[in-house]
Amino acid sequence: MGVVLHRFILHNESIREASDAVLSPGQVGLLSGWGVFTTLRVTEGVLFAFERHWARIKRDAAAFRVPIPEDPERVRRKLLDLVEANGAYNATLRLAILRNTGSMWAGPPTGRASDLLALTASSKEWGDGVRLAYVANGRHAASPFAGTKILSWAMNLTWVEAAQARGLDEVILLNERGEVAECTSANIFVAVGNQVWTPPIDAGCLPGITREVLLGEVRVPGIRIGEKALRPADLEAADEVFITSTTRNLLPVFEIEGKKVGRSEEVCKALGKAFADFVERYVAAHRAATVKS
Repeated sequence: MGVVLHRFILHNESIREASDAVLSPGQVGLLSGWGVFTTLRVTEGVLFAFERHWARIKRDAAAFRVPIPEDPERVRRKLLDLVEANGAYNATLRLAILRNTGSMWAGPPTGRASDLLALTASSKEWGDGVRLAYVANGRHAASPFAGTKILSWAMNLTWVEAAQARGLDEVILLNERGEVAECTSANIFVAVGNQVWTPPIDAGCLPGITREVLLGEVRVPGIRIGEKALRPADLEAADEVFITSTTRNLLPVFEIEGKKVGRSEEVCKALGKAFADFVERYVAAHRAATVKS
């Protein structure tokens, strides 16, 4: 079952009804998927890790020459206005920036180089774990655009739809070297004993925010987390396999291509608790800062 889109959206500086006609056929970002986006978690009215999301948007926008607002703090405040309008204090927020020019199909001119669009929705229930399939050559690690998060998402959606038609949940995308890169909307980790590994960025994966926090911020005594090239055999032999994303946190993998994987969930649970504690501290700190200001 999909998530439920809330009543109001943010279009540039304005809160609008979601049913309002705010986009036009001649917007290049709409026709060509020329734009960038990110999905944020809203917890107790706080945009979790907004600064990390914005840093990634800024990097990806530069790679694709998508003009973005210069003041991220102003964007953050407008997103909070949207959260308030929808009462979406514990929800999922999608922020997209669409390029408006650069094609023979562009127009009529709006006077804006790009449009900012944001919407909120109820958080999706992902269940206790996932069943995955493999997709060969799903990521091109050598591409200069590998690891970017852009609006052209149709291939990912098609792969997931095909997997779900088989009774599965998601897919593991392999790169041109046969290495594990990521899932369509999640990073992937394996645990062997207390050693935890995730594919490096040069495998072609997106640097997810949850992945970033686990690698750089979360510390659990006795557990080491690092990056290492992984192949399907490494996943199938691991003690645990789990995926991470903004909307999923840490979610165990039960099966890959119909074969049961993992023999434990202890490391995933320990890291999941530590990550939840990190989110709680972040939210508390940012709520306190809001009250002071």
